Amino acid sequence: MQPSPFTIPNIRLFIAFRVFYNSRFYYPVFTILFLDFGLTIAEFSILNAVWAATIVLAEVPSGALADIVGRKRLMVFSALVMIFEVGIISFMPRTNPAIIFPIFLLNRVLSGLAEAAASGADEAFAYDSLVSHGNADQWGRVLEILSRFQSIGFVVAMSLGAAIYDPVLLTKLCKFLGSDLILTQDITMRFPLYLTFILAIFAFIATLKMKEIIPESEQADNTEGKTDIKRAFLLTFKAGAWILQTPFVLSVFLFGMLFDGVTRMVVTLSSQYYRMIELPESLFGIVGSVVAMFGLVIPKIARSIAENRSPGFGLFVTAALIFTGLFSMSFFWPYAGLIPAFITFSSMSFTGFFVSFYINKIAASEQRATVLSFKGLMYNLSYGLLGVLYALLLKSKKEGAVLSQELDNKIFVDTFIWFPGSFVLVFIFLILVYWVWLRSKSEKL
Repeated sequence: MQPSPFTIPNIRLFIAFRVFYNSRFYYPVFTILFLDFGLTIAEFSILNAVWAATIVLAEVPSGALADIVGRKRLMVFSALVMIFEVGIISFMPRTNPAIIFPIFLLNRVLSGLAEAAASGADEAFAYDSLVSHGNADQWGRVLEILSRFQSIGFVVAMSLGAAIYDPVLLTKLCKFLGSDLILTQDITMRFPLYLTFILAIFAFIATLKMKEIIPESEQADNTEGKTDIKRAFLLTFKAGAWILQTPFVLSVFLFGMLFDGVTRMVVTLSSQYYRMIELPESLFGIVGSVVAMFGLVIPKIARSIAENRSPGFGLFVTAALIFTGLFSMSFFWPYAGLIPAFITFSSMSFTGFFVSFYINKIAASEQRATVLSFKGLMYNLSYGLLGVLYALLLKSKKEGAVLSQELDNKIFVDTFIWFPGSFVLVFIFLILVYWVWLRSKSEKL
């Protein structure tokens, strides 16, 4: 009987790292946290475009370095940078408004570097750990269990993060406990950041306990200048050429970057959307928890589809979910607008599972982290481009108008239809590209 993959220490540490790294307590209030620090929606969009651009520039080189100097080292570096990037905004003084944007800009750059360092390296590390124990066929099961633990982490982070952000709720809690302490937004807005800072430390500890795995195909190269930077560039070009020459992989990446880019941009703006459908801020965390709980169910469904149906079936199921959700969200139904939001957000779990399942299954071990880094590059190129275009769209709507929060809200509502519209146009374009060019060269989707 084949042993459980979860008896492997590296797999348990990989799951712990992912949970600590991604369960960020400020996620349920991400947009309004930036706005409450004094930034505008346009500045927020620009900052996230900078974040994505940083990942685009660092993603593939970091993946190649992970394949050469070791995946563990890149994850240790990523956790260290996370500690610093969360720390600078957690303890940033607000006495000088002029430093707010520059500090958040530094935060976004560091966050992008941390994301790029971990992206690809962590999955390659876990998959090679399975291979070294003869459990490669258990990767789908690992992804399923990982999603469940991440969902639990998200539920805790979303529920607690939104609750401790609300000064009214915390003041009432203090009174219930017999304290006269009155908390303001200036104080409570940092609480989710403090808890995320602690999780960053836990993620760092998890990476230190990992044991590097050197695949057999790479062991012969260890004595031949493994840290040579030239090898990183050669490996990058080799992996890029392989992707372009493997139409199925290229197709997975292209559709993945569209699906992830559009839905992630909407998720980034979700707290502003919740305000527009008249949800009180104290419920943001509960909503985030409900979304996170999808991860307890969706991975099992996605695994069944991936293992028993064609990739094309998963493609159209995910596309239908995204369009239905985005189009319905554009009506901004009070309270009922949560239903299409849930549909949209659930599609991210399908996208993440399918792309990871197919790419890890096909990519060779010696370039797996590099190939996965190309995935991150393409995802964040899409996300960053959408962020820039959306910021330009917002700017064009504001020209000549008196700036106010009410105007920001109105423009947000008026421009939301841009998301389902752009999704449909690009999806049709990619279908044509696949049908005319890639279909004849690859396994059919």
